[in-house]
Amino acid sequence: MSLPITCHNDQFGTLGQIDPSHLAEIAQQGYKSVINNRPDGEGGPDQPTSASIQAEAEKLGLNYAYLPVVPSAMTVEQVREMARLLKTMPGPVLAFCRSGARSTNLYQLALQVQ
Repeated sequence: MSLPITCHNDQFGTLGQIDPSHLAEIAQQGYKSVINNRPDGEGGPDQPTSASIQAEAEKLGLNYAYLPVVPSAMTVEQVREMARLLKTMPGPVLAFCRSGARSTNLYQLALQVQ
């Protein structure tokens, strides 16, 4: 079963929470970079940690960035950092959070500062 990635354009997609085992499919779909926008522990002890996802991403040759954002407390600095990551990380880039909505909102805001 394919991951339900929302493709915003040919260089950016979003997805809900991933597991390290999903990264092989993400790489196979052509993504070169992954941005994690979900704080560790937000979903409780069953949520995979950023470190576990990063380790698997790097094994597969994917670039990885951890930019945790609390939806109700998104900052200008986080938006600027997302814009910087989008400019500097090899594309296509996949960003994820709990549902994909936070990553989508962050992406839309980041486009305004590019």
